[in-house]
Amino acid sequence: MHIDNPVSLSHILVQTLAVGLGATAITDLWALLRKRLFGTPALNYALVGRWLLYLPETRPAQVPIPAAKPRAHEAAVGWTVHYLIGLVFALTLVALEGMAWLSAPTLWPALAFGVATVVFPFFIMQPGMGMGVAASRAPRPWIARLHSIVTHAVFGLGMYATAMALQKMMG
Repeated sequence: MHIDNPVSLSHILVQTLAVGLGATAITDLWALLRKRLFGTPALNYALVGRWLLYLPETRPAQVPIPAAKPRAHEAAVGWTVHYLIGLVFALTLVALEGMAWLSAPTLWPALAFGVATVVFPFFIMQPGMGMGVAASRAPRPWIARLHSIVTHAVFGLGMYATAMALQKMMG
């Protein structure tokens, strides 16, 4: 690959990590706004931590996670994993789109990738936490699915917005 303006790998990594952190923070701000405007509760990341902490000793979804006994440090584990996943998603987007995307971010790849990441809650998190595939056991499955899709679209928009902000700052 020929690069006219070579950039160090560490610079690319730092910029990509900033995109992941920024997009995840934007997603969290969206959850707060959604709660304030619509009364929709945000995901409880302590439950994510509880689910992960139970994984080594039990089958996923053996007991609905909200009913399982709380674990020490579950909130810290859940929030840490939430941000690590945002970092991995940003690294994956840059790996798929190439370093050029960081230099000239475009909306559609970030938005499409963000929406595509909804497969993880639909097929891993929701079943693992006792809600069934794509929240099929939720009280209102289609509302839960819509919230997941919108949240992941916001994450994609957050990746784009963060990458654009970084470009303007480095400008």
